[in-house]
Amino acid sequence: METWAGICPGLHLSRGIWVMIAALTLQNAKAEITCASCLSPVQLHLEKLHLGMRTDPTEEASTLKNNRVEFKELGVTDQDTGVDDDHDTGVSVEDVPLFPQDVSLYGVTTEENTPRSSEESHRGSVKTEKEPEMGEDAALRRVKRSGPEFAEFSESRWTGRTGADASAPENRGSLLDGQKQGRSDFRWNRDEGRGSTQQDDPKLTSSTFALTGDSAHNHAVVYWSGQNSSVILILTKLYDFHIGSVTESTLWRSTDYGSTYERMNDKVGSKTVLSYLYVCPTNKRKIMVLTDPEFESSVLISSDEGASYQKYRLTFYVLSLLFHPTEEDWALAYSHDQKLYSSVDFGRKWQLIHEHVTPNRFYWSVSGLDKEPDLVHMEAHTPDGNVQYVTCRAQMCTEANRNYPFPGYIDISSLVVQDDYIFIQVPTSGRATYYVSYKRDSFIQIKLPKYSLPKDLHIVSTDEKQVFAAVQEWNQNDTYNLYLSDTRGIYFILAMENVKTTRGIGGNQMLDLYEVAGIKGMLIANKRQDNQVKTYITYNKGREWRLLQAPATDLGGNDIHCILPFCSLHLQLQMSENPYLSGTITTKNSAPGMIVATGNIGAELSYNNVGMFISSDAGNSWRQIFEEEHNVWFLDRGGALVAVKQPSVPTRHLWVSFDEGRQWNQHSFSSVPLFVDGILVEAGAENQIMTFFGHFSHRSEWQLIKIDYKSIFSRKCTEEDYQTWHLHNQGEPCVMGQKQIYMKRRPGNYCMLGKDYSRILSAESCICRAHDFECDYGYERRGDGNCRPAFWFNPSSVSRSCSQGQDYINSTGYRKVVLNNCTKGVKEMYTARKQQCPNRPPKGLLLTTKDGKLTASLGSNVTFLVHLDEGDSLRTNIQLDFGDGTAVSYSNLSWTEEGIKHVYKSAGIFRVTALAENTLGYDANTLFLHVTCPVENVQLLAPFVVIRNKEVNITAVVLPSHPRTVTYFWWLGNNTEPVITLDGSISYTFPSEGMHTITVQVAAANTILQDTKTIAVKEFFKSLLLSFSPNLDEFNPDIPEWRQDVGRVIKRALLQVSDFPEEQFLVAMFPGVPTAAELFLLPHKNQSEGKKKSEEELEQVSDIIVSALNQNLVEFELKPGVRVIVYNTQLTLAPLVDSNPRHSSSAMLMLLSVVFLGLAVFLIYKFKRKIPWINIYAEVNQEKEQEMIGSVGQGDSTPKITLSEFSTSKELMEKELDSRVKRGVGNTCESTREIPNCTSV
Repeated sequence: METWAGICPGLHLSRGIWVMIAALTLQNAKAEITCASCLSPVQLHLEKLHLGMRTDPTEEASTLKNNRVEFKELGVTDQDTGVDDDHDTGVSVEDVPLFPQDVSLYGVTTEENTPRSSEESHRGSVKTEKEPEMGEDAALRRVKRSGPEFAEFSESRWTGRTGADASAPENRGSLLDGQKQGRSDFRWNRDEGRGSTQQDDPKLTSSTFALTGDSAHNHAVVYWSGQNSSVILILTKLYDFHIGSVTESTLWRSTDYGSTYERMNDKVGSKTVLSYLYVCPTNKRKIMVLTDPEFESSVLISSDEGASYQKYRLTFYVLSLLFHPTEEDWALAYSHDQKLYSSVDFGRKWQLIHEHVTPNRFYWSVSGLDKEPDLVHMEAHTPDGNVQYVTCRAQMCTEANRNYPFPGYIDISSLVVQDDYIFIQVPTSGRATYYVSYKRDSFIQIKLPKYSLPKDLHIVSTDEKQVFAAVQEWNQNDTYNLYLSDTRGIYFILAMENVKTTRGIGGNQMLDLYEVAGIKGMLIANKRQDNQVKTYITYNKGREWRLLQAPATDLGGNDIHCILPFCSLHLQLQMSENPYLSGTITTKNSAPGMIVATGNIGAELSYNNVGMFISSDAGNSWRQIFEEEHNVWFLDRGGALVAVKQPSVPTRHLWVSFDEGRQWNQHSFSSVPLFVDGILVEAGAENQIMTFFGHFSHRSEWQLIKIDYKSIFSRKCTEEDYQTWHLHNQGEPCVMGQKQIYMKRRPGNYCMLGKDYSRILSAESCICRAHDFECDYGYERRGDGNCRPAFWFNPSSVSRSCSQGQDYINSTGYRKVVLNNCTKGVKEMYTARKQQCPNRPPKGLLLTTKDGKLTASLGSNVTFLVHLDEGDSLRTNIQLDFGDGTAVSYSNLSWTEEGIKHVYKSAGIFRVTALAENTLGYDANTLFLHVTCPVENVQLLAPFVVIRNKEVNITAVVLPSHPRTVTYFWWLGNNTEPVITLDGSISYTFPSEGMHTITVQVAAANTILQDTKTIAVKEFFKSLLLSFSPNLDEFNPDIPEWRQDVGRVIKRALLQVSDFPEEQFLVAMFPGVPTAAELFLLPHKNQSEGKKKSEEELEQVSDIIVSALNQNLVEFELKPGVRVIVYNTQLTLAPLVDSNPRHSSSAMLMLLSVVFLGLAVFLIYKFKRKIPWINIYAEVNQEKEQEMIGSVGQGDSTPKITLSEFSTSKELMEKELDSRVKRGVGNTCESTREIPNCTSV
């Protein structure tokens, strides 16, 4: 779940605006926009929708100069940037990656590791990573500047001193309208369709300043504090794309609104390279400048609007900053290593808050909601890789002082703290689950229509007492559905289907949805329907949508025959890649009803043959104002309009209109055509100044043109200069339940609006009618206009919190549109009614684990959640049987809201059952939980030699003991496909002679272990059991490698007393002590001489070896001074073994060995005798067996005996043995030298 981040409430007094103008924009630039206050389309940056191949940064060297401008304006009351200060409609939906981009509120950045300020990271942002290659279809200003189509900008024309002198700063103040090159004498009237000369038009006063010496710098950041402050700060930088850092920088400062600038490098250090500059949003005099960490990591602090600085060293590299919304000295800093720091003295000292925080997922407290003003909300990572929602105080964030408002883990980059709401997404298998907290109450799961099944969800806005969310459902790819919530943000209903998305420069997705400023409830959206995209408008938050009526005539006065619904006006709703150009649609809070947009007339939206259109009556009617695309801004609080052509071509003219776009006056702002990179309009409340930023050519210095347009106003407006305007929807005066009357300046009056200008004259509530109500959650509007229950919704269901004797709100299927002010009328008919809670049986009982998983580790705390759809929660008994012999019971469901916790002390598969019961009935639910103990070792037990075509048992021993939850994969013989079992043993018959490999893999939880054995398959063989002198046990580490090496030594010793071929000898060492082995005498591979002769040969060799063993002739030297004698174990019958029933088999020998071992165990228990080489653990079953589902395993009903290494203290071993036999251990985890033994009985 993605969204933009929150903003400090004081931003309308002091706002930092970042605008990056990419003069060399790239087709493949990666851009993300986050804007919580943009009157602009919703941007969705989606990885899965990202298009375009990234180019090699090394190609950058061959490109033209890459320029970027960021405009930051602080304390602006009515700045027009396509966004309104007090109208938050923002729409970011993508979290910002840690590298390599930078984020800013209204900026586009190119640097790979650049920090972000609070207004950038949490109010909104645009960021771009520059690439050297670019597409032909992009609006690439700097490329086109050097193109051949502008002959006056060729190299031959730029000699000497033309637009700006490169040798010295130049301040050229002049009345440019009086120059021959740029007369302000052209007025264009759309009704006349021609130009007319007006010699007495007011003139614009302008001055130009060139930032001398910065022609190589490709990045500029402009700050204008506004609010009558005359200070402007500009930071220019040379960003090297090859090394990914800033190599040069210059800081400029103006104290006269931009007429002149002073170079400040000596004040900050002549060799200091600056990377970013921040201005405190609540005190514009305080400024923080960061140095580039490639040279040093420091912060420079100013308290006098940048006139002087103090430097402080930093121990970390700042990636982003977040200032407190009210406390001017408080700030949060996010470092390159994902640590979060806080400062309460404006960056002089920093204190660590948390060591692992998700980028851009940290927030200051919200005034009026959080108790402590220094509370920090953040998304933090645990050591095991999980993510939690954490809160703590900025200067007291130790582990003991941290709180976890959501009891569980959340998905990464899902925490959003915004206005009254907190959103999270929890990790689930298969489906996304979202939760919301309203006004810091407990988290409640968000309810979307049952089968919306979202693939992606983005919060669009939360600023009108409800949540707008864009949801991409399971069957959508390039469109989203728009949903609106109730006031608490829980229940969402569909407002519009298939809202179009538009791909931005860097592959980011822009949702074609625009919220009109100044009129609440008014939205414009582009909808995809039947392979066509059409523009729709609503005046009641999506309750009803309609097409836009096209203009009746064109610019030439010719009739346009466009009949609804076959033909209509369609608007482009994209945000400009440079947010300080107006974009394709513009509105303003101080100019209600005025909409200026780029669009076309026809059957569907098109990007060809477009023009500029304007509506003065809130979208009811439209007029065309330009045949080409222009950038349009509002002047004088919306009383006038200024237009400039798109920046792909140079211009020295601007157009101004005082009659809502009916007539436009042309003015010159420069003697030389300028490539306009961006414009600041209305930087202060008490001055009328515009600032143009750009270049005369791609080689020239940065040009800043200050324009004072006060002279175009003849006087201040009086009461006679205003007229009233009634808001309506196609003649319907009631919009959002009230009749609204606005004051507007009369078109054509050249007067200046006062700062106390009031927009709304009156607002009168209307009588409620059907269109004031939308369908409630679970209901859908049918063809007759009525709301009916959806097929999946049961309207008779009552909340489980509804107890007998209480009342509940029973929906009528309708709910009033949020913020609709209608009264009386049908309000009572459509409003939900109070009804008494009925007594009803429990229904819809659901049992889950808190993390949604059906596995748990042994000894971990498992939390079970019990949910009941229907039933009296206060009078319903809840019982939960954990399946291990433990059960709990609760008198009512309220006791289980936090979950039921249980720790399993043994491994297995447990049947967990929940039962809800009251006097009217019951309901039950069951889940099967796998509790696993980590597997650390597997050993394959199999005979070394087997008889062909005779079944043999093969066993895999798992340590620690891990019954019932292990899966075994067997590869037998030459089979390529495994045999899968839940049992640790398997029977198999080998059909052919030879050496066969057996492999077993054991899978438990996330662990897979493997062991492999080689088995000789023969028609018959001879075997002898061997034992050794006791001194061998002292050197037996009981590991496979030692047994293999000793086996080879024994084989060489036996060959010395017999001339039997070496390849027919096989010595197999048994694990454990005392050390024992088995000698196998194998027949020759060639059996052509007959079986009887081979049997006789084996018998003869066996006699020779037995004789040698009995005479102690077989010995070997283990190490110098240690000789080991090999004996013939007397228990063996040593018969000839084959498939004939009259002969014994090696299996019989193994059986006799087991019997012998059982007798030894019995004697130990009976007489408590000591055998120094054996350590026995006996486990006695408890009286009550645990309720498990177990695999049918060998030995499940027999006592388990584990052979292990003996203790060094015999007395301790005897006491341990006695205590275990007496008490009977249900779960033991004994640690041997190699492997802990976890058993379950």
